[in-house]
Amino acid sequence: MKKFFKIMLWFFAIVFILLTVTMFVLGKKYHYEKSITINATPDKVWPHVSSMKALNEWSPYMSLDPNMKRTYSGTSGEIGDTFKWESNKKEAGTGEQKLIEIVPGQSVKTSLHFIKPNEGLGIANLTLNPEGNQTKVTWSLDTEMNYPMNLMKLFMDGFMDDAYGRGLKSLKEISEK
Repeated sequence: MKKFFKIMLWFFAIVFILLTVTMFVLGKKYHYEKSITINATPDKVWPHVSSMKALNEWSPYMSLDPNMKRTYSGTSGEIGDTFKWESNKKEAGTGEQKLIEIVPGQSVKTSLHFIKPNEGLGIANLTLNPEGNQTKVTWSLDTEMNYPMNLMKLFMDGFMDDAYGRGLKSLKEISEK
């Protein structure tokens, strides 16, 4: 029995060391981006990304809780245009997204402040690049994750790929109408 506990102690020590090393190798910064080509010119896509209300028409996160409390403030489509959400569902949580930079017809940058269930900050970008009669839309997120939460980065790309994929597909559908 003593030998078993010694083996278990070594096992947990090795796992702890591996997780600690992995945590520091991964670092705190996280970047994700996904693109889609839309069969429409940027002027057809722009109205669907140029304000917080427009972004929420196709955002995959709006379906997490159809009953979430949604509040908009500021001037729609201008810097300061703000969307606040509050949900009792953990998946949706509570937070705020604000337009912080706009290049008309080309890009939108928003700040994200997640409040619940976990505090966090991020910057999301949507960039429109014309490609003939089509538009390549790139959606990105940049954030920092504190230790040891940064270990979630090992799984984040899969979650982000699913959510951003659904969102961009919805944007494509409404832009091509």
